[in-house]
Amino acid sequence: MRRGIAATALVASLALAATACGGDGDSDSESGGPVTITYWDTSNATNEAPTYKALVKEFEAANKGIKVNFVNVPFDQAQNKFDTAAGSKGAPDVLRSEVGWTPAFAKKGFFLPLDGTEALAEQDKFQPNLIEQAKYEGKTYGVPLVTDTLAFVYNKALFEKAGVEVPKTWDDLKKAAATIKDKTGVDGYWASTAGYYAQPFLYGEGTDTVDAEAKKVTVNSPEAKKAYGTWLSLFDGKGLHKADTTADAYAHIQEAFVSGKVASIIQGPWEITNFYKGSAFKDKNNLGIATVPAGSTGKAGAPTGGHNLSVYAGSDKAHQEAALKLVKFMTSAKSQETVALKNSTLPTRDDAYTAKVKADPGIAGFQTVLPAAQPRPALPEYSSLWTPLDDELPQIAGGKKSLDEGLGDAETAITKLVPDFSK
Repeated sequence: MRRGIAATALVASLALAATACGGDGDSDSESGGPVTITYWDTSNATNEAPTYKALVKEFEAANKGIKVNFVNVPFDQAQNKFDTAAGSKGAPDVLRSEVGWTPAFAKKGFFLPLDGTEALAEQDKFQPNLIEQAKYEGKTYGVPLVTDTLAFVYNKALFEKAGVEVPKTWDDLKKAAATIKDKTGVDGYWASTAGYYAQPFLYGEGTDTVDAEAKKVTVNSPEAKKAYGTWLSLFDGKGLHKADTTADAYAHIQEAFVSGKVASIIQGPWEITNFYKGSAFKDKNNLGIATVPAGSTGKAGAPTGGHNLSVYAGSDKAHQEAALKLVKFMTSAKSQETVALKNSTLPTRDDAYTAKVKADPGIAGFQTVLPAAQPRPALPEYSSLWTPLDDELPQIAGGKKSLDEGLGDAETAITKLVPDFSK
């Protein structure tokens, strides 16, 4: 979730135009030559992709009959590009797919079921909830590559200076923020207006944007109103930073935190390496990581995110067999350890959390909050439901709409995305 990958549309389009995809690749498999498969990598082109590309080279060295065409596709473009390519039978053989894309592409028949294949030979090594999230209608369509969730991240030195403890509830956070402001002069907390970052507030009230089982839109329910009311209250008060509704809000919040100008935020492990680049966290052990505060129900949790590796169903047998081998290699314990050490991302299998990996305080900290992560419903449209909230929540936080008006408009927009759901 959540990060646009910096790359120009021109470069991306040229790279994709040169890509040999799916069953249309330049394979000589029929004549006994090597099979060339295409792998669309959607990781950050600068900070993460080099690690995956190096692993692909290792795979090729160990599998002389397989060549891999590695293409880094900007994350914010990949979903639409794959949808278009798969619809025209020209998709890559392997896609690094955000977990929320899995049910939608599986429903369209674009992904190959992986149950019983080489790619899932070590299924019992993966965290069960992540395998469950890779399923659609009982079949598994992806192998978990990296996982993530949101956590309450904080500056230990500022919390210690203020003499406050890590908040267990949102009310605790308000009190802590005021004390931090009094004792240190900096704001105690800065909240995001993005829909994804407001999700923990819904979980804290025992609800969600929709009830997938009941086929009901719940974003405007009494429980959701209470959740968003709590979220809104964290933009107003001593030590609580006012809402940033600009297009650069994400960058502003991040910069304030890593430079020690705000004591805590809600953030994910994809920013671990950037935390360490900030002046406030030259000492990595100053980074505090805890489960997000709980709501009035006593529940606390955040969405499960991350990426799976999925295989294109439209490829021929030779390409699929080669793709399955690549997926197995890339999701092995050794490969996941390498990725974690290089990229500071979270492995999806327990045996990849080696002593070396857990020596990174960021990874070790986020590992402790993973048990509270909430799997997303296997609803093809689910990931798109945050878009209406991304439109409405900034207007609510900025005072342009009331909470009732904004949630009402969000309900209308979400109902159009899931027309068979009731209000």
